Amino acid sequence: MSLWTAMMEEVCLNSEPVFDEGEDYQVEGDNSFVEHDDQTGERHPEKQPLPPTVGLEFNSFDEAYNFYNIYAKQQGFGVRVSNSWFRSKRKERYRAKLSCSSAGFKKKSEANNPRPETRTGCPAMIVIRLVDSKRWRIVEVELEHNHLVSPQIKRFYKSHKKMIIASRKAHPPPEPVIEIRTIKLYRTALMDVACNEHSSVGERESITHVDHSKHLELKEGDALAVYNYFCRMKLTNPNFFYLIDFDESGHLKNVFWADARSRTATRYCDVVFIDTSCLANKYEIPLISFMGVNRHGQSVLLGCGFLGHESTEYYVWIFTVWLRCMQGHCPQVIITDQSKSLQCAVSEVFPKARHCYSAWFIMQRLPERLGGLRGYEAIRKQLNSAVYRSLKIAEFEISWDCMIRQHRLGDNKWLQKLYEERRRWIPVYLKDIFFAGMIPIQENEGFNAFFDGYAHKHTSFKEFLDKYDLALHRKHLKEAMANLESRNLDLELKTRCNFEVQLSKAYTKEIFKRFQREVEGMYSCFSTRQVNVNGPIITYVVKERVEVEGSEEVRAFEVLYETRQADIRCICSLFNYKGYLCRHALNVLSYNGVDEIPSRYILTRWSKDFKHRSIRDQTSCDMDLYNPIYCYNNLYRHAIPLVEGGTECPYNYEIVLQELDGLLSKLNVLEDKLD
Repeated sequence: MSLWTAMMEEVCLNSEPVFDEGEDYQVEGDNSFVEHDDQTGERHPEKQPLPPTVGLEFNSFDEAYNFYNIYAKQQGFGVRVSNSWFRSKRKERYRAKLSCSSAGFKKKSEANNPRPETRTGCPAMIVIRLVDSKRWRIVEVELEHNHLVSPQIKRFYKSHKKMIIASRKAHPPPEPVIEIRTIKLYRTALMDVACNEHSSVGERESITHVDHSKHLELKEGDALAVYNYFCRMKLTNPNFFYLIDFDESGHLKNVFWADARSRTATRYCDVVFIDTSCLANKYEIPLISFMGVNRHGQSVLLGCGFLGHESTEYYVWIFTVWLRCMQGHCPQVIITDQSKSLQCAVSEVFPKARHCYSAWFIMQRLPERLGGLRGYEAIRKQLNSAVYRSLKIAEFEISWDCMIRQHRLGDNKWLQKLYEERRRWIPVYLKDIFFAGMIPIQENEGFNAFFDGYAHKHTSFKEFLDKYDLALHRKHLKEAMANLESRNLDLELKTRCNFEVQLSKAYTKEIFKRFQREVEGMYSCFSTRQVNVNGPIITYVVKERVEVEGSEEVRAFEVLYETRQADIRCICSLFNYKGYLCRHALNVLSYNGVDEIPSRYILTRWSKDFKHRSIRDQTSCDMDLYNPIYCYNNLYRHAIPLVEGGTECPYNYEIVLQELDGLLSKLNVLEDKLD
């Protein structure tokens, strides 16, 4: 475990309580399985609980225990915690075995009149384990008992008594405490420090004059968890940035934050995806994330926040803060969901950026928007074909018009809106834009949000902040592993094509594998024919066998080749979409005797040493050496490759550690002289 992880776990304020180990477990807090009236004691009708199955997950240990206890009561047996596993240093339970109360055998008693043995060594049990730091998952199940079990047997069990007591304490169930109007957060000296003096978004700018009834719907404890988390991060990481937006009454409207790695990842700001899926899907946390793509094709977090309301004013605030946080590095391309508020905010804050919509998000709404129409399946297939298979604008227009007329969809307002904004999301209209692989160009391509698996519809603010560090840790680990694989492994060549050999030396492993599929695909292209000559520009047609919905068909791809500069452009535009040449362009180069890809088509952003190159490029000679923020960011960018290189082997580790110790000694000597 790293020192960083240990520090975070030590100061975490949102961890689950640790219970003392014992034969019985005391149910605490609100119990959602209320089955008795605390006034009359009468039983209410109960729903038959589902049996325990491997894979079921729960938000807490209490919830898992309650689930098994309710099931046990319905079946006619009691429950006890027969075994628990704790992390020794923190006394944190991470695994537990919940057994039938008849499990095992009691020790022999030396009393004169010992109680009769009631246990039978029953094997019935479930084993639950802590996953993703907060979720409890059933990993083992045994449902069979070795004794008679029946709900008709009116036997008293301790676990059921405690369940009833807990439910009586919780009845009537309390409504969630909403802090919209009751809790007020005001700026403190510590909070002002955390907002950073280098951010030009000051107190007046952060308190925008909009509808004051629109702010974050925080439940009890959420506001304190957010504030404590930011203070804690600021103390442990000086380059951690956050800004909190209040209304004039002190209510929390918007929040933005970015860790040190996100702030120094400006080299990946050329294409930015702004993920608002949590807002669109009405999650409990109104999360908005800024994402880029690193040299391995992995998503990189560039900052995130909570948005109090989906309006242009609120989006403008968080976009402005993000831009200041990233030191003014404005994206060339911004991809968002389809939204008028987003469109207005992007045009105001990023006027020079190309703003596009995510076709994946739009196509995901087909069942909701069109699912009730007659002939929906045929409509879906025709729409997918028009969007993803059109190579020319004319092809798309004809396919769209045919779909509308055939299914009489001329009055459908949603489709009308999509068509009006087709230049923002249909791939055939976006061929001149570089996307770095961040938009889908085929029906089977999906989208992975940065926090997939860490946030669901009912994830609370407190729970998400706990999972945030875990998500970043795993993403950074995945990137570090990709760095090691790209540097140390010899990439397997699958053809004798020189293009493959050339890029195996330049690209990272993952991007090379993607390009390698194009090299292999050259052999599915069976005809390369010259069809037109216009001075130095030659037009070729490359035929390829492609599979469409289980059947094979032949498609023709036009490729333009300029002989003087070896410029090449295919109608499929894979280079702009993904960042590497397609099989059709490679065939034309080979046809013309070109055995090496021109350097302009080998992007440095996919190269193994892109991080080092970008550090050198971003180091400016006229940098303000009296600005500690710029100095910190620059030194941090230079330090990351040292740390990563030092982890490759023990020899590298010793070298880096020795050099760092030497630098620290020099700094200490210098400080002593200045003193």
